[in-house]
Amino acid sequence: GCLGDTQFCFRFRRSPGRKVSFCCFLDQLDRELPVYLKKDPAYYYGYVYFRQVRDKTLKRGYFQKSLVLISKLPYVHLFRTMLKQIAPEYFEKSEAFLEAVCSDVDRWPPPTPGKILHLPIMGIIMKLRIPTYRDKPGTTPIVQNMHQADAQISMALPTVHEVDLFRCFCPVFFHVQMLWELVLLGEPLVVMAPSPSESSETVLALVSCISPLKYCSDFRPYFTIHDSEFKEYTTRTQAPPSVILGVTNPFFAKTLQHWPHIIRIGDIKLPGEVPKQVKVKKLKNLKTLDSKPGVYTSYKPYLNKDEEIVKQLQKGVQQKRPTEAQSVILRRYFLELTESFIIPLERYVASLMPLQKCISPWKSPPQLRQFSQDDFMKTLEKAGPQLTSGLKGDWIGLYRHFLKSPNFDGWFRSRQKEMTQKLEALHLEALCNENLVFWSQKHTEVETVDLVLKLKNKLLQADREQLPVKTETLKKLQTHINDIILALPDDLQDILLTTGTT
Repeated sequence: GCLGDTQFCFRFRRSPGRKVSFCCFLDQLDRELPVYLKKDPAYYYGYVYFRQVRDKTLKRGYFQKSLVLISKLPYVHLFRTMLKQIAPEYFEKSEAFLEAVCSDVDRWPPPTPGKILHLPIMGIIMKLRIPTYRDKPGTTPIVQNMHQADAQISMALPTVHEVDLFRCFCPVFFHVQMLWELVLLGEPLVVMAPSPSESSETVLALVSCISPLKYCSDFRPYFTIHDSEFKEYTTRTQAPPSVILGVTNPFFAKTLQHWPHIIRIGDIKLPGEVPKQVKVKKLKNLKTLDSKPGVYTSYKPYLNKDEEIVKQLQKGVQQKRPTEAQSVILRRYFLELTESFIIPLERYVASLMPLQKCISPWKSPPQLRQFSQDDFMKTLEKAGPQLTSGLKGDWIGLYRHFLKSPNFDGWFRSRQKEMTQKLEALHLEALCNENLVFWSQKHTEVETVDLVLKLKNKLLQADREQLPVKTETLKKLQTHINDIILALPDDLQDILLTTGTT
């Protein structure tokens, strides 16, 4: 039913075991990205520009064609803008045009976070900046400053990845806070929409609403009966998985009616009037095909409703505030809510780090202390979300539920890895500050050789895992290694200078 041009996005699993050298290059850039923009090694994104127009000369009576761009990168706005530029011409000019597009893309610089990038595409130049993890959350350093040198710039993109939040949440904005809880807790959610563009935009908006936290479960902006996970995700023999699905096929209304949380949206139009309040309905009211737009769930939110955000957005609609401004308000609201929730966890996890004085160059780096749910809950009384949020409600219940969710698991693993790497880096620095040559003179050759091999491994690990170590520290350690080797007998020197380590 999508006459004309439609743009949407989908996501699909990669075949396991396929490794391309380009991945290693992307991995280096990945380290600079905020956590929610890091590529997921298990998935690709498909960005689609679809055209359907009546054409009596064709057997089916319609011209139907898609141009699909596949990428590991979740830069929705960038690739959407790019397809808008090239797809209409491709439908007119066919393959040779695509070859010219590919030769333009071959000239693009690497997608380096933090740099202003100029990307030529068929006669225009897109100017943009990919965020870095150092950017203050909630700020988008918009690419402005059109100097003389920028005279050839045809398009400055304010973002590479953000969707129009308010446009997506408009049909259900009375329930944004409840939806934030459902996404935070990794609850199974299905979005039933009239078109792939509305389905995919809404799913991407839901996933982004807990930013700067990364949504760690699967999400499918546009899911169809042809997806290979169709049976796995629609089975009734087990509880629905932690996943957000966007669907358009009416068949899903029947197949997924056992799911606990369903959002039905009508056509997304930005209304000149305040949208009617869509009530939360119990799932038993969901008739198979003809149910009205709304949120169907039995979920009872942990937090009391924040009426202020609803009033603010309603007022914006009445005053005809631009949708971009409404999206900024909504994004700031979600960010403050997420940060209020995550700061107590950050603070507690930081306390699990051993003290620096516990780090000895002659022992392995100390381990992080175990995460204890009870100890964490005790910290909430004095240092809980009430310090930054005025919202009342059952915060303790929300934390208990969150600690069982994939989002907590993903967040905690990432923090654990960072802190373990920090300990390794501190251990390296402690080693560098020791007089290792003096140590080796007081020990046997076997012990000295063992030390050299361990130090070489440390250097390899620092490079392989990109440990947060200063370059001078690594050079100093290499000098220590060379000095120790030179103090050994010639035959051992030859062996150690040629020995690689694993």
